Amino acid sequence: MGIGLVFAIEGLAFAAFPGFVQRRMRDALELGEGQMRAAGLASAVIGVLIVWLARRLLA
Repeated sequence: MGIGLVFAIEGLAFAAFPGFVQRRMRDALELGEGQMRAAGLASAVIGVLIVWLARRLLA
């Protein structure tokens, strides 16, 4: 269910703001490997926290 939600949100972003998404992708290509790893790890931690909070508050 979570992966489906990610696809839906990404699809909406691509459809609604294609120029913005392209610019951010170009920016991402310019990042170093360490910065990409840090961004990925931060995103993963934030995602886990959101899921944990949602389950805790809505259960």
